[in-house]
Amino acid sequence: MYTETGTIDKEQFIIEYTPLVKRIAYHMMAKLPASVQVDDLIQAGMIGLMDAIGRYEGSYGRQFESYAAQRIRGSILDELRDADWLPRSLRKKMRQIEAAVRSLEQRLDHPPSEQELADELNMSLEEYQGALQDARGGQLIYYEDFQEDEEDHFLDRLCGNRENEPLDHLLEKNLRELLIEAIEHLPPREKMVMGMHYEQEMNLREIGEVLGVSESRVCQLNAQAIARLRARLRDK
Repeated sequence: MYTETGTIDKEQFIIEYTPLVKRIAYHMMAKLPASVQVDDLIQAGMIGLMDAIGRYEGSYGRQFESYAAQRIRGSILDELRDADWLPRSLRKKMRQIEAAVRSLEQRLDHPPSEQELADELNMSLEEYQGALQDARGGQLIYYEDFQEDEEDHFLDRLCGNRENEPLDHLLEKNLRELLIEAIEHLPPREKMVMGMHYEQEMNLREIGEVLGVSESRVCQLNAQAIARLRARLRDK
């Protein structure tokens, strides 16, 4: 992908790696609120790709793809930070569900069913599942959980320094062990959803095809699994 003069053909690089930008954007979109537009993520990712092409100094191929993916994700996170994508109403809704999960697990000594959670929240099953759908984008860990109100937004702190990657924090040994233990306590179907989505990097549509359910149902199961995990991690 070089020109006749031996310089990098940036236009050809952009064409070849645009599918990578879209793949990353759609994968990240599955974890974000419905108010976020995937086209905005793709546009931000393209800026990251062009930045990667301009900065990269190693050998091209798989090594460049890994480097580009990091820059693309970073650029998308910057866009999300600027857009303030995490509304307080979303966190409040998820915390209500988490509180119900925690309360019922202590009383029942088993993972509560959706109907039990709906009853605890004084909702119909349909209303509860709608709340899960609305909570799409709820994260496993909000760094706001560990900060005071006057501190900087967590994306400002984590994305401002490229060497300070969120993944490094999530892989901290103690948290990793707690997370593995919490996942083991998930109901089987929710455990399958988490494994396919986060380990195998399958999107919600693909998971739905495997489970024989709709994409929106997979979204609900994912949101509910995250609520269960957060409830257990809070207890720890």
